[in-house]
Amino acid sequence: MSTANYVIGVDYGTDSVRSVLVDTANGKEISASVFLYPRWQKGLYCKPAINQFRQHPLDYIEGLEHTIKACIEKAGGAAIAPLVKGISVDTTGSSPVAVDATGTPLALTPGFEENPNAMFVLWKDHTAVKEAAEINEHATQFKTNYLKYVGGIYSSEWFWAKLLRTLRVDQSIRSNAQSWVEHCDWVPFLLCGGKDVAKMKRSRCAAGHKALWAEEFNGLPPEDFFSSLDPLLAGFRDKLFTDTDTSDVAAGTLCAEWAGKLGLSTDVVIGVGAFDAHMGAVGGQIEPYYLSKVMGTSTCDILVAPNEDLHGKLIGGICGQVNGSVIPGMAGLEAGQSAFGDVYAWFKNLISWPLNHLLTESALIDEATALALKEEVEAKIIANLSKQAEALDDEDYAELAVDWLNGRRTPDANQELKGAITGLGLGTDAPRFFRALAAATCFGAKAIVDRFKEQGVPVKGIIGIGGVAKKSAYIMQMMADVLEMPIRIHRFEHTCALGAAMFAAVAAGIYPNVEAAMEAMGTGFEKEYKPNVKKQKLYRKHYEQYLGLGRYLEKYNKKELKPYYHEQL
Repeated sequence: MSTANYVIGVDYGTDSVRSVLVDTANGKEISASVFLYPRWQKGLYCKPAINQFRQHPLDYIEGLEHTIKACIEKAGGAAIAPLVKGISVDTTGSSPVAVDATGTPLALTPGFEENPNAMFVLWKDHTAVKEAAEINEHATQFKTNYLKYVGGIYSSEWFWAKLLRTLRVDQSIRSNAQSWVEHCDWVPFLLCGGKDVAKMKRSRCAAGHKALWAEEFNGLPPEDFFSSLDPLLAGFRDKLFTDTDTSDVAAGTLCAEWAGKLGLSTDVVIGVGAFDAHMGAVGGQIEPYYLSKVMGTSTCDILVAPNEDLHGKLIGGICGQVNGSVIPGMAGLEAGQSAFGDVYAWFKNLISWPLNHLLTESALIDEATALALKEEVEAKIIANLSKQAEALDDEDYAELAVDWLNGRRTPDANQELKGAITGLGLGTDAPRFFRALAAATCFGAKAIVDRFKEQGVPVKGIIGIGGVAKKSAYIMQMMADVLEMPIRIHRFEHTCALGAAMFAAVAAGIYPNVEAAMEAMGTGFEKEYKPNVKKQKLYRKHYEQYLGLGRYLEKYNKKELKPYYHEQL
């Protein structure tokens, strides 16, 4: 009989969910499976023109069942199932949903099946910009600074802004919502067969970084903070939570219904969930004062530091600092960029307009050939743009961009800001345009690093994980040059899922703590990008120009958000 122990890490991304079956002895991937959300792929329930992005819970449920079953089947089916000891989940965030008293998302209840307001409000949904601004202004009226642990500015991407917006625009949700739940809390609750939302375990990571939960406040801010913001919030605080749990804690065990669906035992331990970047930082073997950058459609940047090192220090303009949000017993500090890979994807779509709109009308080739040609060319655009941009001379150049195409997450959240590019001339071609956009995303990364350093938190180096980090040597080398520090790329292909698997191993009792799981299951680094000192002068100059252009854009942004800091910050 095998003595091996396996765990499953489930990583919910923006476009798909991925499950990975991992050997707890060494972190080896045994099998993996990916499921694209079918409703999301069709663009259902989303209105990009107004920044509305919603996802149906059925996409999540179907993906959960499909990927876990596929992992087990690929690894050996019924023979491997008894060796699975734990499952943990990471998700995007803040991606909350309105639920009934049983913890069921309203979109899964009669009458709400097609209502976008009854679905998960995805992290990138910015329909609550007005509500976030109101929260920031409202906070100034209180002696206690309830925004102190989220960097002093509340974002439209977060829990309370999205809740208030949803209650305001949809009376049916106001009448039926019994709570407001993060995606990373709901999936473990679902797997455990929970039927009472009041008993749902809430993630320390999600609550602390996005919902204003803090140990100093003994939970959430007081009732009058919310009821005086808007009467619609009166009493809603009591429908939420007081306590939170770190992700090394078990949320429960697999319920009989899901055990039957997945072919697993009801002894399988389900861990408390967390956000993808926080678990990804663990999968990427984060160390104190190294910045873990999960680089995909956006970035989420995570740094951990011993609590005693901070000595009550609060970092302004980031996405929060929370004890135990990454590694229990250490402070987790979060920042990030609202658009990263999305910037490159936007440009690819922009220059692909003829492929998308004219090719199928060609009289020279049939429709099937046109579609195949379109797919072939689109798949090569970014890679070839990168090669051409890298081949450009290193002389000073005119094109300069700001990367706020989806607003700015950090430093100093402001989702109303817009991107820009200047210095265009008749000699500006696609590779030069792309170079400016790539540099802008790297300058955005430097602004985050500089914010940490300016406020006394050292950054020793970068740990790169995610699709862009693994696939784009051009971007990674440029980032190392701009930051003037090395970037290590983690070897594991699906680092967030590996981090979830590490937490599952701890929750299941296979390892005593997260550090032990990282040491045993970490797979190391495959590459390191070192800064090119010859480009230092050029990038320093362009970075100052980037900051200047950013200040200009902010000056003329009519609804610029002002950071709220008390004197003690």
